[in-house]
Amino acid sequence: MHYFQYQAGELYCEEVPLARIAQEVGTPVYVYSERTLERHVRVFDEALQSVPHLICYAVKANSNINILRRFVAWGTGFDIVSGGELFRVLRAGGSAEKVIFAGVGKTSDEIRYALDTNILFFNVESSAELELIHSIARDGGKKARISIRANPDVDPRTHPYISTGMQKHKFGVSLPEARALYRNTRGLSNVEVVGVQCHLGSQITEMGPFEEALASLRQFILELKSDDVALKYLDFGGGLGISYSTEEPPSPAVYGETVARATKDLGLTIVLEPGRVIAGNAGILLARVLLKKNQGTKKFLIVDSGMNDLIRPALYGSHHQLWPVREQAGKQLETVDVVGPVCESADFIAKDREVALLEPGELLAIMSAGAYGFSLSSNYNSRPRVAEVLVTGKTYQVIRRRETYEDLVRLEESQN
Repeated sequence: MHYFQYQAGELYCEEVPLARIAQEVGTPVYVYSERTLERHVRVFDEALQSVPHLICYAVKANSNINILRRFVAWGTGFDIVSGGELFRVLRAGGSAEKVIFAGVGKTSDEIRYALDTNILFFNVESSAELELIHSIARDGGKKARISIRANPDVDPRTHPYISTGMQKHKFGVSLPEARALYRNTRGLSNVEVVGVQCHLGSQITEMGPFEEALASLRQFILELKSDDVALKYLDFGGGLGISYSTEEPPSPAVYGETVARATKDLGLTIVLEPGRVIAGNAGILLARVLLKKNQGTKKFLIVDSGMNDLIRPALYGSHHQLWPVREQAGKQLETVDVVGPVCESADFIAKDREVALLEPGELLAIMSAGAYGFSLSSNYNSRPRVAEVLVTGKTYQVIRRRETYEDLVRLEESQN
């Protein structure tokens, strides 16, 4: 569900025409719907209302500080994977006590920063990391709350680059190793075990992998409890997918009910880390057609947005629906490659796609770009990063200005 719709032949975000944003802010530009973001947060909260829970938005999906401020106001916690993300959350007014810190390569400085701000807990991903966290906590006279990321070795049936919960991946530890780590914590005076964590991957579009993982984790938790391991939280990660094309993922309601049903008698607070499912369909990348080009039988639609702005198609071969800003219902379609200006053959938005017959100067909305869009963008080819806009009802605000050429060299040391 999202609030991008046609009104009188023009594509709107909530009550704001996208053509107006393109005229006033320029293109390319990311446009987000606040109403969609809030709705997705509320749906997750309602889905888990039968059990104690904490929704921790995955900051990596979209980390704009103005969006994080909305999540703070809506009462969410945050899933972070770096010190920079913790800084963003705190600058946005978030409480460190509702932050969980994941990732396989936390640095000593990041661990100290998280301990100093008193985050809720670390998700530990190796025995070496457990020893490092304990050492830093001991040296600082603090106690680090931790959970251990346990891999049930379930195939999430998603793209291999965003699958994370199997033994061949760098994340977490196997269940037998996790069991040994929990035993080892008994000799660590500056570590407090508070939970178990599991994360299967991203863009999972069926319940089977979640159900299999929950069954495995449930048995694992019961074994830990019988071994007198005190637990307060089950962090079941994120990963619920969205519809980019023809996918039909389970709804947050079905997902939440399944998690609640499998865990309600364990006496634990359930933590979820949704990112894509909250932000993905809440944002689009608005681009303008620059040129049309024919190369033999091949047709290209060249737009002003490149792989540096949206790398997902090049990185994953991902599909994004393409909606013309001026409605083309019933009009002619053509099969084209939609490509950008970056000097790489991988610089494409879509290949061999039937799209509306568009001419230079017309606008195209690249849908479902609210997650892992701007946050994965770069300055490749020395292209300034694009602006970001947040729409609220009938108004909008620029929440990140478009970079300038001066911004490209602002941090580089002068040789003069």
